[in-house]
Amino acid sequence: MTISDTPTKAIPQAPLKRRRSIAELLAPLDKIAAQSSSLVANHEAGFEVGDETYHLSRYLFIGPNGGGAPIHIGIFAAIHGDEPEGAHAIVQFIKLIESKPELVAGYYLSFYPVCNPSGFEDGTRLSRTGKDLNREFWKNSSEPEVRLLQAQLISRSFQGIISLHTDDTSDGFYGIVRGATLTKQLIEPALQAAERLLHRDGRPVIDGFRARNGVVYDTFEGILSAPPRVRPRPFEIILETPKAPPTYQKEAAFVAALQTILTEYRKFIAYAPNL
Repeated sequence: MTISDTPTKAIPQAPLKRRRSIAELLAPLDKIAAQSSSLVANHEAGFEVGDETYHLSRYLFIGPNGGGAPIHIGIFAAIHGDEPEGAHAIVQFIKLIESKPELVAGYYLSFYPVCNPSGFEDGTRLSRTGKDLNREFWKNSSEPEVRLLQAQLISRSFQGIISLHTDDTSDGFYGIVRGATLTKQLIEPALQAAERLLHRDGRPVIDGFRARNGVVYDTFEGILSAPPRVRPRPFEIILETPKAPPTYQKEAAFVAALQTILTEYRKFIAYAPNL
């Protein structure tokens, strides 16, 4: 057999990693928005990453009249692209309140399901530029996602900010609280609601910070948060689910916690004039 007759052996190629589809994730929400009088979709905030164009999608859900001024809350997910659970939980929560809008009477809810689009597609914590976006806020960051989100945090004047995360070092659900004093009164009922689905993380130290009964009172600098000088301070809650449990449990725990926070905050607003 001559060299030219020697059969060539195919070199196995590593399978291409399939990107997560943002369009598939958001399709149910866009379908609802097209038919709903309560949900408005906005995909106008665009930016470039390399040679690709992305959008910071925002969904505004306008709850039924609650008898007073609307309560503006911002709900954010997937600032770390390898934590898709929060994004999927937002989809489930919007489906719930579309079918039962009375649950969010008096609220204007701004949802940001995918705060790190390139990281979400790639399944990576960092954005495609290699940055942890959740360490970039209010530090004069040049990252377009951060700049767009900061603009929203400034212009929307949220009374509450809720971020959804997944912790692969935890085996239980927990919360991180910042901002208004009443935040502490909101987190405990939320953890109790989530606890019906996932047990609570009871460690005394979580992610390097002291914790008590699943509540952490400090966190890293540069996280997604209210503008530093805004007064009065909104309540700020970060909900963290463990990585290991089944997806449906994690999503359901997020939904239960969100519903509880909004219910409890509405009670506070109703009682506030009498305090």
